[in-house]
Amino acid sequence: MNRMDVTELIVASKIRKGLKWSDVAARLGHSKEWVTSGCLGQMTFDAKQAALLGEIFELPPEAVQLLQVVPYKGSLPGTVPTDPLIYRFYELVNVYGTTFKELIHEEFGDGIMSAIDFKMDLKRESDPAGDRVSITMSGKFLPYKRY
Repeated sequence: MNRMDVTELIVASKIRKGLKWSDVAARLGHSKEWVTSGCLGQMTFDAKQAALLGEIFELPPEAVQLLQVVPYKGSLPGTVPTDPLIYRFYELVNVYGTTFKELIHEEFGDGIMSAIDFKMDLKRESDPAGDRVSITMSGKFLPYKRY
C-alpha cells in the first residue's frame, strides 16, 4: 500500500458514506481546506488525527500509519515555471489544486471556475512578522452542459 492507495480508500469511503469534507474537518477540528488537502495526500496528520480518520473512513491500520508520513507534495505533471513568483503559483496549484477541484465540485457540481468572467483583488496586508500578499479570486461557475 502507498499514499495514493490511501487517498483512493478515503475518497471511496467518503462517497460510500455520503460524507462532506466540511463534516470530516469539523470532527478533526481543522479547516475543510487543510483536511481535504491532507485526505487527498498533500498534508501530514499526527497520530491522533490519523486514528480519527481511520475511524471515519474505516481504514486499515497500514493506511492510518501512512497518513502520518510526510507526503510527496504536488500531483500535477508538466513543465515547471522558472520565474520565482510564477513558480510559487505553480506550487500553490500543485499542492492545493486537487483540493480546489474537490471542494468546487462538492459545492457547485461538475464544472469549472471561469478565468474569463473572473475578478481578482490583490492587496498588501500589514503584519509585524512581514507584510503579506492577499489575493481574492472570484470566477463565475460554469457547469458542463449535457448534449
